[in-house]
Amino acid sequence: MSQSTDPASPAASPGASPATSPAVSPAGQIAAGYAFTGPALDLGALLWDGACLPEHQIRIPLAMLNRHGLVAGATGTGKTKTLQLIAEQLSANGVPVFLADIKGDVSGISAPGAANEKIGERAKDVAQEWEGAGFPSEFYSLGGIGPGIPLRSTVTSFGPVLMSKVLQLNQTQEQSLGLIFHYADTKGLELIDLKDLRAVVAFLVSDQGKAELKGIGGLSTVTAGVILRALTAFEQQGAAEFFGEPEFDTSEFLRTAADGRGLVSVLELPAVQDKPQLFSTFLMWLLADLYTDLPEVGDLEKPKLVFFFDEAHLLFNGASKAFLEAITQTVRLIRSKGVGVFFVTQTPKDVPADVLAQLGNRVQHALRAFTPDDAKALKATVKTFPNSAYDLEELLTQLGTGEAVITVLSENGAPTPVAATRLRAPQSLMGPIDAAALDRAVKSSLLYSRYAEPVDRESAYEKISAEQAAAEAQAEAAAAAAEAEKQAKAAAKAAPKPDPSLAEQVVGSGLFRSLARSIGTQLGREISRSIFGTARRRR
Repeated sequence: MSQSTDPASPAASPGASPATSPAVSPAGQIAAGYAFTGPALDLGALLWDGACLPEHQIRIPLAMLNRHGLVAGATGTGKTKTLQLIAEQLSANGVPVFLADIKGDVSGISAPGAANEKIGERAKDVAQEWEGAGFPSEFYSLGGIGPGIPLRSTVTSFGPVLMSKVLQLNQTQEQSLGLIFHYADTKGLELIDLKDLRAVVAFLVSDQGKAELKGIGGLSTVTAGVILRALTAFEQQGAAEFFGEPEFDTSEFLRTAADGRGLVSVLELPAVQDKPQLFSTFLMWLLADLYTDLPEVGDLEKPKLVFFFDEAHLLFNGASKAFLEAITQTVRLIRSKGVGVFFVTQTPKDVPADVLAQLGNRVQHALRAFTPDDAKALKATVKTFPNSAYDLEELLTQLGTGEAVITVLSENGAPTPVAATRLRAPQSLMGPIDAAALDRAVKSSLLYSRYAEPVDRESAYEKISAEQAAAEAQAEAAAAAAEAEKQAKAAAKAAPKPDPSLAEQVVGSGLFRSLARSIGTQLGREISRSIFGTARRRR
């Protein structure tokens, strides 16, 4: 936290020049905290005492953009244009950027802006030499819904924690889903798409699979049934499109254009605005996948990628403890892999304290105080800033569109003085490009042929279906054999006996049987005597 910058005091804040003298004005003291020597992005001109001071420029060091940040403000205050302004300058400095386009108006970053009176006035106010320019861009969509190169994830890669978030499972159900993933992994059942996961869960609650369910431990039939119903409902909402192969390689976001400028990756989300839980969680998967794949690089002169996470409050709403811990760990550690993350939302209170503590750069647009809840949020926002020469509670309700309160990390890692700023105008088109141009940009991409067509290879669904079909065929064959044997016995019992032959009639007669007994008895006696050594009595 920085020290107080009192307008009547010459004391410098951390990040200000040590040579600050008592004669320097309060505005000069604030501006001195932004006089960086290394490469920096130009955000705008200082606002002080109701005037814009173009001689005092507010900037952010390029090397500090991997220390993460927050862009906040009420709807309509200019957050999207701030993202566009920062993304343009990052691209110009050779840094790739990822942007989520919620409303469909960020695609204009690929086309030069057109000069007009408002842009001219803004450029003059902030001493900006404005010239229209477009920036190299790639456009993506979730699962091919809407325009863009399809982004897909396998269910295995997505993992049980993120899947629990989109299925809105409670903590117990989340733990159970983790056991199901573990079972599938140990049995070699690849979870590629949602039907694979549904097949595994359905198998575990079936008569055939209940024995397997007992072997997992801690997973009840009831909980498995709840998960199965949640999956079925999720699939019926059209979410199956987002899971499958080919899985997107997030290293594609780290590319630069042939001229050395960073590629701006724009994820077009207007077509899935009605699935906020899904797209916000999918953004987290992209970030987590980058974290997993990238090597440790420490502090760099410039980031390898800056990731703007729009509508961040959707990510944290209803999040489980495990989910929040995973986000916090990812944000804390991904900095050392050269990736900066900016969360974009309405107020800082939308972001959990453990995550907010990791965000070193702040751009706060205007807030409204129309209701008691608004007033409470305003006070909470003011408390998240370093001590300031401004009355922030009053200032934040009076900022105009395209104005913000800023504090960033200086080149030595100390927070700069809080600075009210009139922001520069983006050089690219501030609005969407037309649909035909967007479609051409997508189809002409080298990545389109790699990811456009889905692939459905053998995985858990097919393996379980084949095993069940084989088991059913075996059971049917056994049942058929048993039935055939039963019918054969019944037929043999019911068949008429043939008439006996002459010999059988003689042998079977009573006279023959009596004679046979008599002969047998006499013969038996003779044999017995012979055996036991008794002699035949003479007559």
